[in-house]
Amino acid sequence: MSNIKLIIEERASNIGNFIVGRLLPFREKRMVGPFSFIDHMGPVSLNDHENLDVPPHPHIGLSTLTYLFKGSIMHKDSLGNEIEIKPGQVNWMTAGSGIVHSERTPEYLRHSDKLLHGLQIWVALPKDKEEMDPEFWHIEEHEMPVWESEGTSFKLIAGEAFGKKSPVPVFSPLYFVELKTTDRQTIKIGEHLYGESALYILEGAIESEGNVYGPKQILIAKDSQLCEFEMQENTTVYIFGGEPFPEERFIYWNFVASSREIIEQAKNKWLEQAFPRVPGETEFVPLPPQGKQIK
Repeated sequence: MSNIKLIIEERASNIGNFIVGRLLPFREKRMVGPFSFIDHMGPVSLNDHENLDVPPHPHIGLSTLTYLFKGSIMHKDSLGNEIEIKPGQVNWMTAGSGIVHSERTPEYLRHSDKLLHGLQIWVALPKDKEEMDPEFWHIEEHEMPVWESEGTSFKLIAGEAFGKKSPVPVFSPLYFVELKTTDRQTIKIGEHLYGESALYILEGAIESEGNVYGPKQILIAKDSQLCEFEMQENTTVYIFGGEPFPEERFIYWNFVASSREIIEQAKNKWLEQAFPRVPGETEFVPLPPQGKQIK
């Protein structure tokens, strides 16, 4: 980007029996627009006795977006949904007042070698939607807008931008866009963006103002309207952002809210196991100690 304000590097984080690269929140930048959390999973090779197993855990005040590049995850939630997430699809789960879900390697893959690679993202809800009824949507890859422009492939995964709209049912102005190149390209897209904007490099590299940036970095723009950079050959990046909220968001563990009181209520509710249950699941993730919260 021609106006880079901040560079965020992935930091290793353990989510149980699995190490991810955490990108947001960051001490100097808690959110980008409504995006409050981004984990990069893998790429990792799992053998015939290694599996992803994240037992039931709760969320409030946010929507989760799971997007895989490789592998498969079985999603189960307290609304009764049970669906396998495959590469290119979007799982969009809106927690609102509270939802519980588990994420595991599907049964048919648990005794074979496998790969897992993807992004897990939280998008905070606007204040008037924080305590809405929970919802779940599963979007197939062919439903998302895709197009070519001057040698670059675009996919609008969520939100609205470039005069297009994703079928993912978001609740505030935002965008999450994939850009792919096979040859070196100059990208000038600032006129299509709004609010706060950031760029995540999945593979390849980009150049801006004489500097080269590689994978596992988020570049935060000073001004989304000045978004211009060079994508090298065989590069994939994700541009995300949108309008920030007027109120601060607090994050504790899996809870996001505009007030600490709402988070305290959710903590007590989970301690009392008063959240709805995930059908067929008996395990759960305990509430972490006070020192383990994100914010």
